[in-house]
Amino acid sequence: METMVAGAGPDQQAAWPWGWWLAIALLPPLLALAICHGNDAFHRAAFALKRWLHGRPRARLPPGHMGLPFVGENPALKRYFRRERRPDGYVHDKKRRYGDATGGLYRTHLFGSPAVLVCSPAVNKLVLQSPDSFGVCWPAPDLVGASSILNVDGARHARLRACVVEAVNRPSSLRSIACAIQPRVAAALRTWARKSTVTAAVETKKVTFENICKMFVSMEPSPLTEEMDAWFAGLLGGLRAFPLDLPGTAFRRALRCRRKLSAVFRDELRRRKDAADGGDDLMSALMRTEDEGGRLLSDEEVVDNIVSLVLAGYQSTAAALMWAVYLLAKTPHALAKLREENDAIRRDKNGEFITPDDIPKMKYTAKVVEETLRVANVAAMVHRVALKDVEYGGYTIPQGWRVVVWLRSLHTDPNYYDDPLRFNPDRWEKPAKPGTYQVFGGGYRMCAGNMLARLQLIIMLHHLSVGYKWELLNPGAEIVYIPHSYPSDGALIAISEL
Repeated sequence: METMVAGAGPDQQAAWPWGWWLAIALLPPLLALAICHGNDAFHRAAFALKRWLHGRPRARLPPGHMGLPFVGENPALKRYFRRERRPDGYVHDKKRRYGDATGGLYRTHLFGSPAVLVCSPAVNKLVLQSPDSFGVCWPAPDLVGASSILNVDGARHARLRACVVEAVNRPSSLRSIACAIQPRVAAALRTWARKSTVTAAVETKKVTFENICKMFVSMEPSPLTEEMDAWFAGLLGGLRAFPLDLPGTAFRRALRCRRKLSAVFRDELRRRKDAADGGDDLMSALMRTEDEGGRLLSDEEVVDNIVSLVLAGYQSTAAALMWAVYLLAKTPHALAKLREENDAIRRDKNGEFITPDDIPKMKYTAKVVEETLRVANVAAMVHRVALKDVEYGGYTIPQGWRVVVWLRSLHTDPNYYDDPLRFNPDRWEKPAKPGTYQVFGGGYRMCAGNMLARLQLIIMLHHLSVGYKWELLNPGAEIVYIPHSYPSDGALIAISEL
């Protein structure tokens, strides 16, 4: 027996080296294939098995690809935003590879989870207006606060939203706010002119942060608020980063900044309770908010919400203000029309500040605001999660998968806006096509402070246009898109009084 095996060996032994070489040669491409398609194959197989077990083997995932294991398509997303500086390229690539006939659904893997990307008016509406089918799902819920308005659903969200709307978005609140913030805006612009050269991104953030701190927490500018501004910037960077809690990552820094901010507001909450200080700002309104059983919000709920609301209240508005300065400097005819309208308003006011009663007369100013918000795309996407399997257009959005609602794609689509990347306030002579303008999101979670944001933009544009002239010092500066979009020089301008 041994002799027979040994006797059969020479031919086989001669073949073994070639077999090993073949295996070695095939290993890299097979490994590359597994890396490139393993993540997609795994999730497709898991979905198919689940559907088969539930007796629905014909259900289909949307077309797409889920990228690399663990990181998914985050590297591709980052490439389009950071290296290529084409933020619309990510969605355009999906449409090019898989077609427009999907109804605006594509499967992917983003922010650590299998996901469905949605990017059409109809499916965006479905996701944003179906609370029974889609819940809120931030990539890093700890950063926005486990009990904050950005993170809770149902009755808890409705109660917090009502509190915010009452405090900052109803007409009487807006009237008080307009009166309170204009002296600070006017003073800030005088300071800009005295400096003669300023970075719009820095200065708009400074004045907006000071206004929000005053309105929301009754805090005046101080060394502490300067530190808080830096912590909020760190927090924002983590919200748009891959949620990887390792030393040196943006996410780790964001967690640290969140803890520092929570400590500041926890101390302020304790001070107010000890002093029995009622107050009339947003934080006090949160302290008075009750649930259906008459129970007040816990201290942790108040702190979670005030951190998130301050961040949401000033970062997006400051970015929009910076873009308004930038875009108007590049569009002289639009600035001339804005100035003409606001000069007429100023003459009617005889030196008094504008009020919400004047806003209906500021029709072109309103167009500039809406066009700025559309072009700036401060909130490129919002996040949801499928609470159950949802069928749409012949495809299934699986339960538990993240749903990334890509708002930006609507505002930059030539099917909805002529020459969409051009700043053109006159396009608002007629309303946008239904469902194609979602700068504040949509449905029951639409931004609760949308009117406050518009008011701040109108006030800044009024004072800026009637009193100052400015120009960009680096009009050709590249645009950066991470952690949010801004000119690489921060919109450096030369500014002087008219």
